[in-house]
Amino acid sequence: MKKKIDLEKYQKFVKKIAKKFEKRNEEIMTWGLGISGEAGDVASCIKKTFAHGNDQKSGIRENVGDTFWYMAAICNFFGWDIEEIIGENMEKLKKRYPQGFTTQKAKRKMVDWGEK
Repeated sequence: MKKKIDLEKYQKFVKKIAKKFEKRNEEIMTWGLGISGEAGDVASCIKKTFAHGNDQKSGIRENVGDTFWYMAAICNFFGWDIEEIIGENMEKLKKRYPQGFTTQKAKRKMVDWGEK
């Protein structure tokens, strides 16, 4: 089993190695387009694996990692703690699915959960 990574250390690592931009809008556009591209690569590898019979599981794994890198870069851009964001997401989902996922709850409008 491989060593697990501390998210705070990972976020600092991303900040250290990320490209430095002169203009903030160029930075966030790069991270936003990057995460979109990597997520598209994840989808493409899944399609190739399951629809074409071309095993791309290693590509899925690699692109999930790249997507996560961009998530950390976006958090750094806004000064957000990635662990806090994950915690907030967990709390939201606990409220939404207290007994676990159900199709009925998934069909409810977000307004039903008090979300904006």
